[in-house]
Amino acid sequence: MTKEEAKKIIEALLFVSERPLIVDKISEVLESFDNKGVRTLIDELNIEYAKTDRCFSIVEVAGGLQLMTDPLYAPWIRKLFTKSRKQRLSTPSLETLAIISYKQPITKAEVESIRGVNIDGVMDTLLARDLIRMVGRKDVVGRPFLYGTTKNFLGHFGLNSLEDLPNLREFTEDEIELGRDELIKKESEGTDEEKVEEPKEVTQKD
Repeated sequence: MTKEEAKKIIEALLFVSERPLIVDKISEVLESFDNKGVRTLIDELNIEYAKTDRCFSIVEVAGGLQLMTDPLYAPWIRKLFTKSRKQRLSTPSLETLAIISYKQPITKAEVESIRGVNIDGVMDTLLARDLIRMVGRKDVVGRPFLYGTTKNFLGHFGLNSLEDLPNLREFTEDEIELGRDELIKKESEGTDEEKVEEPKEVTQKD
């Protein structure tokens, strides 16, 4: 297998994959290239994309690799998703997701203490959408479940790890649906179309 053939295969794999692909999996499929070789091919592909002014590149997301569009095209992507919008998350769901993402691992009771309301239904929604998951149990009486965000959460935001999370802010459903492109667009320009509220400080009640 030549390098050019391998590059085309990598592009095909990334194109059809719904989730970020780890380098190990790509090298396993290629067989002729190890992890280092795959990363070299990825670098060469990105150089080629830049030279030919392509609208996408291969980026590292949630511990894997994914084809991502240039933030410049966010307005057109936004129009596409506006035409076929998924069911929106409620404000309580968005607030709960923000708390979990920045304070994980955290128990449901701790989130309820912060929000001051019951969140049984909200937690079911976030679990069903694979935005959060159970990550363990807290070593206290009753051993309640601890919750954290998922790789799917990272992928939606174009983040490689939780360390890449922006400053605490209120998430919007558009960011969850459009991911990294929309997030960057709003952070850099602050569109009039969909205003983002100022961050709310999340504090633990005594």
